[in-house]
Amino acid sequence: MIALRLAWFYAAAFTVIGASMPFWPLWLKSRGLSVEDIGLVIAIGITAKTLANPLIASAADQRGERKRIMAILVLLTTAVFAMFHWAYGFWAILAVTMTFHMLWSPTMPLMESLTMQTAKIQPIDYGRVRLWGSLTFIAAAWAMGHVLEGRSIDLVFWVTLSFLAVTFLSTLTLPDTRIAKPKAGTRPLGAVLTDRTFIIFVAATALIQSSHGVYYTVGTIHWQSVGHSEAVIGWLWAEGVIAEVLLFIWGDKIVKRFGAARLIAIGGLGGLIRWAGTGFTDALPSLMILQLLHGLSFGAAHLGAIYFIARRMAPEVSATAQSVYAAVVMGLAMGASAWLSGVLYADVASRAYLAMAVMSGLGAAIAFYLRRRD
Repeated sequence: MIALRLAWFYAAAFTVIGASMPFWPLWLKSRGLSVEDIGLVIAIGITAKTLANPLIASAADQRGERKRIMAILVLLTTAVFAMFHWAYGFWAILAVTMTFHMLWSPTMPLMESLTMQTAKIQPIDYGRVRLWGSLTFIAAAWAMGHVLEGRSIDLVFWVTLSFLAVTFLSTLTLPDTRIAKPKAGTRPLGAVLTDRTFIIFVAATALIQSSHGVYYTVGTIHWQSVGHSEAVIGWLWAEGVIAEVLLFIWGDKIVKRFGAARLIAIGGLGGLIRWAGTGFTDALPSLMILQLLHGLSFGAAHLGAIYFIARRMAPEVSATAQSVYAAVVMGLAMGASAWLSGVLYADVASRAYLAMAVMSGLGAAIAFYLRRRD
């Protein structure tokens, strides 16, 4: 069943992310990096995808294929990640981080394109396929929080490496859906970058998604500093994604009801409320409520973005459009936000979340304007 094969990749890939993202800053800290250094490493690593994503995706569009390119990228990613075992000091860790992101980050835009293009010829609901990634993120974040209690933070490295290998195996089972090659003389990257509506869309989603910068970069470190255990932190991360899963279950119906652009705007408003609240409280009951807004701040904004791209952009430039979205939104903007987060947190601690609230609110306003073009 094609949907199951697609879901396996999302499940494996998001196990990698769920096991590492909440706790990787702690691993970096164990290697002697300061909070500012951690913010800079994460920022530069994320920004590296800005160059790699569009170039690799443009080549994929020119060839009209996804599967083989993804398999090669994930295999190389696994080999590079293994080098963290020997990486000590800021510069060594930075070099491995940059190489890792340049190879790993293009796989997800290619996968999103593969899934949406396959859905045009097969009865596949994107939200219900993608939710398996969210479910495994929840399981991995929760499990790592419990496993790390009283154990070495190096477990994060070994678990992540193991599931990168599983992710490579999953790429071998993906459907080899081919996309029509662009017409002679057509440059996929140029076609995407000259679409004014697409640029407005990228600006809105960049503000909303990069508003997660403090949360992704120093959220775990802060919660640990105020007395929350690794198990509690793992649950808080998992809880947020549970809300995301519930949204994805009815994703297709929700997009039809609200429209892609309105859904992005709703995500921005959810982020405004979430980060404003998180900036003022560390109380566990309040955090448990605020974490549910992840279903909007990330889930609604992401779901709206994927459908917006699939509906607006031609299939022959779909991978390039996905990669530009990922490169700018989850690369350049998120990288700048991660760097800013480290600097702000070192100065004002959890009040850094208030800057994220402003960013998300601005993104919502732009997305609300974009609804006229949805």
